[in-house]
Amino acid sequence: APTPVPVVTITASATSNVANDRMHAFLRAEADNADAAAAASDVNGRMGRALARARAVAGVEASTAGYSSYQVTEANRPQRWRVSQTLVLESGDFAALSALVSKLQSTDGLVLSGLNFSVSTATRRAAEDSLTQRAIQNWQQRAQLAVQAFGAGGWRTGRVTVQTNDYARPQPMYRSTAVAAASAPVAVEGGMSDVTVTVSGEAILDTLASILGDIR
Repeated sequence: APTPVPVVTITASATSNVANDRMHAFLRAEADNADAAAAASDVNGRMGRALARARAVAGVEASTAGYSSYQVTEANRPQRWRVSQTLVLESGDFAALSALVSKLQSTDGLVLSGLNFSVSTATRRAAEDSLTQRAIQNWQQRAQLAVQAFGAGGWRTGRVTVQTNDYARPQPMYRSTAVAAASAPVAVEGGMSDVTVTVSGEAILDTLASILGDIR
């Protein structure tokens, strides 16, 4: 039977700390009323005005999500309907979006329920392109170390995969359940995110070359 070819599985990575260049804000319009239609009309009106205000700000992307309507029953209080809807805002202009968030809270009565930051697709891809070269070089260096440790004469690349940490956006860094009273823009700091490229695969060791070298 042929002698099994020794194969070493090696993993190496490269990481870079990249500045977050996208800001995401989540605001909620909410109303309680004994009349379900009145509660819905209140929320719909405020959300419509908020959308119009957001779309008037250059560089801000706006969308709605999470519309809900349900009856609330509490002891010693009359039954009422609670209606809510979420406004999702995204921009690369932190100052403009911060000012808009404050305006929506003070003028339209929306509640800031979440705020987070992320790396844009273009920035992430550029970082990954650079990191891929570094990760491959790191992988090759580890493969060479394995050759030396096992006393092999050389190695060749087997099956290899390249992966990135392209995961979901960070969790909200700020939460609030009360409407801000101040009209000044929300103070924000985008922070940083780690971008990582990982190379994992097989280094096939050339033991025959080592044996022939010893014979010679």
